[in-house]
Amino acid sequence: MRMIKWQNGTVLTPDQTKLPLQEVTLEIKTLEQMCEAIKVLRVRGAPLLGAAAAFGLAIVAYHSQAKSREELLAELEEAAVAIKRQRPTAVNLFWAADRVLAKARGFSGVAEELKTAVVEEAQKIADEDAAQNHAIGKNGAVLIKDGDTILTHCNAGELATVEFGTALAPIRVAWEQGKKIKVIADETRPLLQGARLTAYELMRDGIPVTLITDNMAAHIMSKELVNLVIVGADRIVQDVVFNKIGTYGVAILAKEHGVPFYVAAPKSTFDLSHKAADVIVEERKPEEVTHIGGVQTAPTGVKVFNPAFDATPLKYVSGIICESQIYYPKDFPKFKSGATP
Repeated sequence: MRMIKWQNGTVLTPDQTKLPLQEVTLEIKTLEQMCEAIKVLRVRGAPLLGAAAAFGLAIVAYHSQAKSREELLAELEEAAVAIKRQRPTAVNLFWAADRVLAKARGFSGVAEELKTAVVEEAQKIADEDAAQNHAIGKNGAVLIKDGDTILTHCNAGELATVEFGTALAPIRVAWEQGKKIKVIADETRPLLQGARLTAYELMRDGIPVTLITDNMAAHIMSKELVNLVIVGADRIVQDVVFNKIGTYGVAILAKEHGVPFYVAAPKSTFDLSHKAADVIVEERKPEEVTHIGGVQTAPTGVKVFNPAFDATPLKYVSGIICESQIYYPKDFPKFKSGATP
């Protein structure tokens, strides 16, 4: 199922802040609406953010009144700056905006032709992501044995991508292959993406899932109830994997208990020109921690530290599942070169 669609100048995508209790489709018609949707996580998940950024520029192009190529290009440049400002860590957002801009800068046609080219490039990015996710599923499914239980953190499923998911893609393929598997989903505080989104997706698809609180992962592993961990990624740099806060802790626990820890992500999530120290980790508003479902659960005025992501060193990663292959630790040294693998 496509999570984001282009329809005559309007972008259609689920409002993920409403799930799982309400299924609401956003109709995004302006750049401002797209920026707001990205900022407050109505649209979220690294690959989906890439497509959203591309479609955000497509909206600008489609509705532009520019009469010249130069005027339209200036509008697109300004729009890209606005989109990138919304979330500083997830690299797909930057990658997709820059790809559309590169297409626009290199296009020599008139304004009307450029508008069409921008929309087509955005659609191409979305189509490619869908295909890549299915390939990730096929590559990763070989790691899953009949009877396995897989633990995952946050939501790297269909809702986080254009289609099919990243971390959940191998699980979906394994299930389609007839393997009798189970999934344990961390709730993922503070925004409960595991509880609200991953559990929702898996239950919808009939895949057995058990929800646990984040602080139960060590207990579950100590009881040998987990065979492997698969998580997504928001940015993979030379030395670490950035993913939802709490991922690093899960990786340490997996290492201690001898549980393989895999990351599933398309190559568009790789940013091998940078290291961990170069990346800005997004910090979000205190209310996400002090309130649950709009109800205050902490003392008024308490100081809050609320980073959205953490960095897992590659020494804790058993492999990275991409659309072309699985990269294992023996392959990681090539990441230091800064070249896309």
